[in-house]
Formats: sequence, structure tokens, C-alpha cells
Amino acid sequence: MKRREATRLLGGAVALLPLAAQAQQPAMPIIGFLNSASPEQNVGRLAAFRNSLAAAGYVDGKNVTIDFQWAAGQNARLPALAADLVAKRVAVIVTLSSTPAAVAAKAATDTIPIYFVIADPPVQLGLVASLNRPGGNATGIVNLSVELVPKRLELLREIAPQAAVLAVLIHSNHPSAKAMADAVQASAQVLGMRAQVLQAATDEEIDAAYASIKPGTALLVATDASFFVRRAQFAALSLKQAVPTMFDNSDAVAVGGLLSYGANAESLWERAGANVARILKGEKPADLPVEQATKFDLAINLKTAKVLGLAVSPKLLAMANDVIE
Repeated sequence: MKRREATRLLGGAVALLPLAAQAQQPAMPIIGFLNSASPEQNVGRLAAFRNSLAAAGYVDGKNVTIDFQWAAGQNARLPALAADLVAKRVAVIVTLSSTPAAVAAKAATDTIPIYFVIADPPVQLGLVASLNRPGGNATGIVNLSVELVPKRLELLREIAPQAAVLAVLIHSNHPSAKAMADAVQASAQVLGMRAQVLQAATDEEIDAAYASIKPGTALLVATDASFFVRRAQFAALSLKQAVPTMFDNSDAVAVGGLLSYGANAESLWERAGANVARILKGEKPADLPVEQATKFDLAINLKTAKVLGLAVSPKLLAMANDVIE
């Protein structure tokens, strides 16, 4: 081959390099969103997550795709939904306010990054090696559900001082069921009250649990994503049975629940959006320490309190972030 021809061919190959490189670039990244609940029940939280992503440069449908997988309160569907996201080779799996979803995602993959917002200790669940050094493919935020039990029961006792029994309703298959039961029993003892542990997973079991509650009982509904789906059902049952009930989220109070105390969910989902963006930009979950919730809200429904014949003290009103009249 003559030197002139070789030079011309080499030049043509170099000219094609940008096209070849472009062809090998990955497609638009996919965020796999796995959750126990339904989108209709998370409108405000989803808006906070999307807005935070957008602020970090990621807009759904423009330069990232969010593949939503909702279990609609049926946690048994989560493993199959997680496997579907893994098969799609998503860039990251996001499990917000759903411990069962985080556990299902971790069981499905040890390589795809996972970002969670959960109410339970992630080390005990096997999601991370430690809070400061997650060490694997998962990290996120913990909203301290079990740790808040003493405060929740203290507030419940404040609004229902006549109650002699503190009951807790726990999802029977929740990873932290035992830890929650132990925390309630310890807190009830400190308050000089008797503890009652109720477990349920289905609508029928929830109805049966409420039917077993005796007069003079105050109730704590434990954190569980499938319970969040049923919050209106819980609020109605609590009114029907005349049971003063503490929830972990203000959404339950908005639909008729008596009071709630817990981490501000929208702020957690907003923070999650920012950290998911960091992962999309190349940071590794192993290098992102697990955070803890820092903003907690107390919500009280005065209308429900009136129906139950409960007086809300000025102390509680002063503490409340949200009062529904």
C-alpha cells in the first residue's frame, strides 16, 4: 500500500472514532423505584423526590427514566418486582419509606446501587456493614422508628391519661417486629402501664386485632408501608372502637387519626433525591454513610380528640407542628 493511501485510510478511521464512541455510550439511566404502597398515597413525597432530583440535574423523561414498581400494600409482590428491575439493568434501585422493599432489593442484587429510607436498623437487616461505612451496594436514611417508641408512648399517655394499657399493632412479617414489641413493653413498664402486643398482616387480621382491644387501652400503630396504605382504615377503626391511637405519619392524622409523631417524610424523600443524584454521577453507596432523620413532626386532630372525649393540653398544642381542627 502506498504511503498516501495509508494516510487517507487512517484519517478516515480517526474521523469515525467519535461516532463509534457515541454508539457505545450507555442509554438514558433508569432509576428503579420499588415501594410497598401506591403512587396516589405519596403525591407530596414524590414531588419532593422529583424536585430534588431536578435540582441536581436529573429530570424524569429528559435525561433519566424512573421505572415505578408499586406493590399496592402487598409486600409478597416485592421480590418479583425487584427481580424485574434487576433484569432491566437499572442504574440504581430506590426504596423510600419501605423496609420490605429495601430487603427485597438487597436480596435481588449485590451489585446495583440501592438507596433506602427505612424505619429499621439497616445493620441488623443486613443492608449495610455499618452506618459510617456501609461497605456494599446499599446506603440511605434511617428514620428511627423503634427509637421513637418511648416518645410516641409518652405523647399518647399525655393525650389519654386514663389508659391503663399500651397496645402496639405490628405487622407480623415486619423485620423489626420483635424489636418494636420489646421497645413497647419496656416503655410501658417505665410508664407504669401494661403492654399488649397485637400482630396482623391482612385486613381481616387487622379487624380481629381491633376487636380484641379492651376499654382503657391506648394504641400505637407500628411503622409498616402496608399499614400506611391502610391508614384510613386504621383511623376509622380507632374511632369505631373508641381507641386513642398514635401513628408514625401525619398522613394518618389528616384522614382522621388522633395524633402522630415521626420523621418528616417529605424532607427525607427530598434528601433521598439529592443522594440518588450523587450515585448517578458516580459516587458509590459504600462511600456514602447512612444518615439519620433529624426533623420530626407532631400532628394532632382536634376533631377526633373531641369525638373520643379527650382534652388536648396546652402543652401538646404548643408542641404540635400540625393541628387539624
